[in-house]
Amino acid sequence: MKSLSLLPFLCSLSLLSAATASTAYPSIPGTDSGECSLAGVETNDLPPPPRREVYDNGRIFDITHKYVPEMPVFGSSEGLGNFLWLPKSMKNGSLANNSAFKLDVHTGTHVDAPGHFYDNYYDAGFDVDTLDLELLNGLALLVDVPRDSNITAEVMKSLHIPKGVRRVLFRTLNTDRRLMFKKEFDSSYVGFKEDGAKWLVENTDIKLVGVDYLSVASHDHSVESHLVFLKSREIILVEGLKLDDVPAGIYSLRCLHLRLVGSEASPIRCILIR
Repeated sequence: MKSLSLLPFLCSLSLLSAATASTAYPSIPGTDSGECSLAGVETNDLPPPPRREVYDNGRIFDITHKYVPEMPVFGSSEGLGNFLWLPKSMKNGSLANNSAFKLDVHTGTHVDAPGHFYDNYYDAGFDVDTLDLELLNGLALLVDVPRDSNITAEVMKSLHIPKGVRRVLFRTLNTDRRLMFKKEFDSSYVGFKEDGAKWLVENTDIKLVGVDYLSVASHDHSVESHLVFLKSREIILVEGLKLDDVPAGIYSLRCLHLRLVGSEASPIRCILIR
């Protein structure tokens, strides 16, 4: 009897949901007419949920890649694979669905901490939980890198990034080639050469470097460029950004990573706001 007494309350919530429904949150089937019923609502009757990259009429851009089995993994031809499973399922008698996942912390859109390439920093505790949230959130410049080159000192000079700019996202040929959408790792990706990293460190005020593939460094300078960037423990590297169809320019960057104490990297959610 108590469950029946809840019906008017549930109906009122359903009607409220219908009144406030939008394309982002579709109305519950059966509520548009103003009638309330708890019967006949099947999962396969629900409209597919929207998955968007752009919000608020082009004011907000999600620049984080979706985690899917076909996502590339550094050095692998197999991709991420089945990283997500449902150990507790309502279909199998559990009270609720409860997922679990397993993946490398450098998978997809992620952030590097100084301990990634400096073992003494790792031992000293310079993990992702020590990264500066103020630096990960603030005004950022999205620039287009010349498409015929890795990021060298000459390329850095040609970009004419003004002094005082602290956060720069570098869009390269990687975005044009849609490398983050290809399962097999591609070692021909564009990244920073050692001299480009040195030029940035010595001649700019940039403290956050964002790139559009799994490594900030070109494949043949993987160690050297990382060492240059991470040596001071002042520069944060955000890798694997989704920068297609985002106009170049100045944005408010919002990046939040997991507080993984003891980890040299973490998945991160990043958005740009005009």
